[in-house]
Amino acid sequence: MINSAQEANIVKAYGVNELRKMYLDFFESKGHLKMNSFSLVPQNDKSLLLINSGMAPLKPYFTGQEIPPRKRVTTCQKCIRTGDIENVGKTARHGTFFEMLGNFSFGDYFKHEAIAWSWEFLTDVVGIDPNRLYPSVYLEDDEAFDIWNKEIGIAPERIFRFGKADNFWEHGAGPCGPCSEIYYDRGEKYGCGKPDCTVGCDCDRFIEVWNNVFTQFEGDGNGKYVELTNKNIDTGMGLERLATVVQDVDSIFDVDTIKALRSKVCEIAGVTYKQDTKTDISIRLITDHIRSVTFMISDGIIPSNEGRGYVLRRLLRRAARHGRLLGIKDRFLATLSTTVINESKDGYPELEEKRDYILKLLTIEEDNFNKTIDQGLSILAELEESLVKDEKTTLSGDDAFKLYDTYGFPLDLTKEILEEKGFTIDEEGFHKAMNVQRETARSARAVTNYMGADETVYQQLDPSLTSTFVGYDNHSYTSKIIALTTDTEITNELVAGQAGTIFVEETPFYATSGGQVADTGVITTSDCEFQVEDTIKLQGGKIGHVGKVTKGMIKVSEQVTLTIDKNKRLATGKNHSATHLLQKALRTVLGSHVEQAGSFVSSERLRFDFTHFSALSAEEIVKVEKIVNAEIISALPVHTDIMTIEEAKRTGAMALFGEKYGDSVRVVTMGDFSKELCGGTHVSNTSNIIVFKIVSETGVAAGVRRIEALTADGVFTYYNEIENELNVAAKVAKTEPAMLAKRIEALQDEIKALNSENEKLKNKLAKDALGDVMNQVIEVKGVKLLAAKVPDVDMNGLRNLGDQLKDKMGEGVIILVSASGDKVNLIAMVTDDAMAKGAHAGNLIKDLAVLVGGGGGGRPNMAQAGGKNPAGIDTLLEKAASCLEGQIK
Repeated sequence: MINSAQEANIVKAYGVNELRKMYLDFFESKGHLKMNSFSLVPQNDKSLLLINSGMAPLKPYFTGQEIPPRKRVTTCQKCIRTGDIENVGKTARHGTFFEMLGNFSFGDYFKHEAIAWSWEFLTDVVGIDPNRLYPSVYLEDDEAFDIWNKEIGIAPERIFRFGKADNFWEHGAGPCGPCSEIYYDRGEKYGCGKPDCTVGCDCDRFIEVWNNVFTQFEGDGNGKYVELTNKNIDTGMGLERLATVVQDVDSIFDVDTIKALRSKVCEIAGVTYKQDTKTDISIRLITDHIRSVTFMISDGIIPSNEGRGYVLRRLLRRAARHGRLLGIKDRFLATLSTTVINESKDGYPELEEKRDYILKLLTIEEDNFNKTIDQGLSILAELEESLVKDEKTTLSGDDAFKLYDTYGFPLDLTKEILEEKGFTIDEEGFHKAMNVQRETARSARAVTNYMGADETVYQQLDPSLTSTFVGYDNHSYTSKIIALTTDTEITNELVAGQAGTIFVEETPFYATSGGQVADTGVITTSDCEFQVEDTIKLQGGKIGHVGKVTKGMIKVSEQVTLTIDKNKRLATGKNHSATHLLQKALRTVLGSHVEQAGSFVSSERLRFDFTHFSALSAEEIVKVEKIVNAEIISALPVHTDIMTIEEAKRTGAMALFGEKYGDSVRVVTMGDFSKELCGGTHVSNTSNIIVFKIVSETGVAAGVRRIEALTADGVFTYYNEIENELNVAAKVAKTEPAMLAKRIEALQDEIKALNSENEKLKNKLAKDALGDVMNQVIEVKGVKLLAAKVPDVDMNGLRNLGDQLKDKMGEGVIILVSASGDKVNLIAMVTDDAMAKGAHAGNLIKDLAVLVGGGGGGRPNMAQAGGKNPAGIDTLLEKAASCLEGQIK
């Protein structure tokens, strides 16, 4: 063990960005393919809301569902975990965002190389003192023990054996195996002081920095394991934790990049770290959460009340609230996010690319929260007072849900505020109240199989089978069938009337992806026909043609002719090309924060979702339309180039949020106007689009707008339908289409005049029906009361009568009730003088309405209600005086 005299022997204090590069460069030198971090949004994995480990996005390679680009891969993966969110800030150990360094082997090297390279990197590259490092192995893993002892030269007493709970990785059924971890001795100053303090102690002295997972078994989830033929390596090492060790600092909040952010929090708040416990909690929480939200937004996640959008919103609002606790009165999240971007953009260039959008969305969301938090806090304070008054300690689930639903308080924010004052929440009741939202969120992260996908027949196919799309240049193509399936099994043949899926080597059929709908068409031989109803893209580059055999029999290995619906493809291409022109036009009119947030492109129409924070004005819509149509008229040539993602970005090509791109990408260029990464099908010249028309613009989520539009024949059909509707309307109005607007204005004036005359007649009838009731006025404790009934008068009529009677009576209380069929209308009016004596219209209505089978309420001076029991009217009038008497002081 390291003693205090040896603790001065510290390695060079490499920064976070240096360590990331050192690690990736090291494993590149060992034959690994360096891959960029995947998006935080999982692809085809329902088991996760957010990527939470380095291996999570690589699961298809570990299971064999997809063939990896190389058998050796290294990454630095951005990750988010919120399981311990309530502890973030309260300790210096916990955080939601972290970077996970990883080196992976898919059936290539195994324990010998993995252990040797982990030791080499830590001791030779980083320069950590070997005497500070202690490996651990799984209790039964003698092979790993021997490698550490005999090959690396670690003395047996320095190698620790731990059981399954600590050193065996498994997650339900699926690939699993033993682990070998490397611990670093931080020295006595971080220890607990106990004489038996050693590796495995709960104190902060011995910290795990590296974890080699040897994936050598397939587990059934019930304790039975089968040795894998192709064994894998899954290494995980937290970058921030490594930096903590290398920089010899207390926690992740003290490493260089995070410390810079922490210092910015202190600067904005005007506070000092490590001077007050409560202040430190808020500093750490804000520091952590702003990292998470910045990276989440950069990957296209939008604040919402479900799924990963809910995670983003709760992190953002927790940070905003703790800013208030620190005394920050102005906006501050965007300022902090700028620091995150500046400190991390070397490793994650997408942060810089999305800077404007990130800062804009943060500002909008912070503003929205600030608008509601004061009112919400006021409501919560009232609820707390009620709890104290009623001698209760638990807030009801309904009240917690009201704060969530009306004032945007995530449950854990309400919980956190209440816990500070000794209260709890009925969480079960809360979840019942928001069942719909939570069910939606749960389905977003439903646990299925190990891959987080629904089990289908397609997962039984050979992973090596792939299909090549040749439809950019071909509408018909001849190819060989490589696989057939029914809905439930792989088969060698399909016969007439049977539904199934056909896989071929090469296909002109476009599979649904990138928002573009699939091609349909036919697959034929000389004596067989298969109607293609859908085309799907599957893992491993497979393209499935889903449909039904309409004639003959089709077999594996047969040569078939694949022919798409050409007219449908061409119409779809017009709409897809129009979305590219539309996106550029939107950025021109609205600003660079506009990013594609989703799309749907079919032969009939196009739908384009984009990031923007307010509805488009009529003028902005006209501007966008004009720009798109101008580029259509300009007849811009459309061409494509294949290049690397880095080359594409250097040319200025726009990429999609969170999209997973391969080594080579397809760049679609339209003249000098538009350049985007896109795998879809397009026109050859913008003039083929003919014309473009926006038919609607709406909001679909916080910060996301949606435009629906038409092109070519769709526009002509749209205008034909409008013309037909105009002609029908003109005919009904008995005028010509050109005169319809004036005719409508004249009719509106006529209706207005008739309504006014009708109201006068109704008021006269109501007054006549009521008669002279002033002789029914009585006094209740010095307050005049008139309680009367009048037949067949609606609520407006009762209000008018009440005003007239109030003028006649002067000061006092008026209660009027009317029955029309089975419906009862009830109104109460109270003058200022009567209110001063205690009369309250809302409370009178509340007490009396139940007598006519209704309910209602209102202000002290005027209230109204409806009922369903006319038989109770006389009782109501009799009780009116006693109800009023109970109010008078």
